[in-house]
Amino acid sequence: MKKQIANNQKEKLRSYASVFSSTSFSQLLKRDDFEFINRKIERYDGAKVGKSLFTYSDYIKYVYNSLKRDYRCEYIYKNELINELLLKKYGTKNTVVINEFKVGDSVADMVLFNGTSKAFEIKTELDSEKRLIGQLNDYTRIFKECYVVTHESLIEKYLITDEKIGIIAITKKGHSHRMEEIRKAVVSDEIDVNVLMRSIRTQEYKNIIVNYFGQLPPVNGFRMFDECLLLIKQIPNNQLNDLFIAEMKKRASNTQLLQSFYKELRQLCLSLKISQKDYQQLDLKLSQPIKL
Repeated sequence: MKKQIANNQKEKLRSYASVFSSTSFSQLLKRDDFEFINRKIERYDGAKVGKSLFTYSDYIKYVYNSLKRDYRCEYIYKNELINELLLKKYGTKNTVVINEFKVGDSVADMVLFNGTSKAFEIKTELDSEKRLIGQLNDYTRIFKECYVVTHESLIEKYLITDEKIGIIAITKKGHSHRMEEIRKAVVSDEIDVNVLMRSIRTQEYKNIIVNYFGQLPPVNGFRMFDECLLLIKQIPNNQLNDLFIAEMKKRASNTQLLQSFYKELRQLCLSLKISQKDYQQLDLKLSQPIKL
C-alpha cells in the first residue's frame, strides 16, 4: 500500500512538472487554451478549487511550490538560477541570459554574458552524470567560467570533477530552498576558435572580424568561413573573449524584463522570449477564476 501511494505521488509530481511546458503556454497565449491546466486540476486538485485555489495563477504557484519541495525537475533549477543568482547577484542591466546554447556536441542548459561568460550545466537528483565530462569539456572551450548546478545531497559527488569547474547547489535553509555557490569557478581566457566558430552565427563571427580587423576578407561565400577561421585565430584570447561576449549581448533577449514576471514563470518567459505586452496578456489570463 505504501509503495502504491508513493508511486501515485511520483506520478502526480511528474504530471505537475509538465505544466511548465513552452508549447502549452504558447497555446494559452494564442488560443486561450486552459485545457493543459484544467486536466491537472480535475485529476488531482479539484477539491481545492474555491477553498485554497481560486485563480489559475494560484494554481501555478501551488504546483511550483510542490515541485520545489518534492520534485526538483530541470525547470525548477533553471528558474531558481534566475531568481536566486541572476536577479539577486548578477542583475539584468548589463546581462544577457540564453536558454540552451549549443557548444560542440553538447547543449549548455543556460549561459550568461555580462563582463564575463558563464555556462551552467544542471544535474538534478533525477539526472545521470554519464555525459557530464564531455559536456564540461565542450563548455570550457569557449566559456570563461563553467558551473555544475545540483542538489546539496550531490555536492560531494560533483566536487570530484575538475577543480576549475564551479559548483552551485540548491540547499535547504529552514523551510525554504536557496541557490548557494559551493565552489567558485576558475576563470580562464583560453578559447578554442574551432569550437567558437561553430557555436555562433555567421553574422556574429563576421562582426568579430570587422570589429578587430576593420573589414571582412575579400573572398566569396564559399571561402568565407575558412578565411574567417584563420583570421580569428590571430586575435589574442583576452580580446577574442571580449568580442565574443559583446556579440552575444547583442542577441534578442528579454532578460531585462524578467524581474517584472511571476517568479514561478521567469524561465518559461525567458525560453519563449515573451515581451512585456505578451506578459500582460498572460497575466490577465492567469488572473481569471478557475473554470472546469
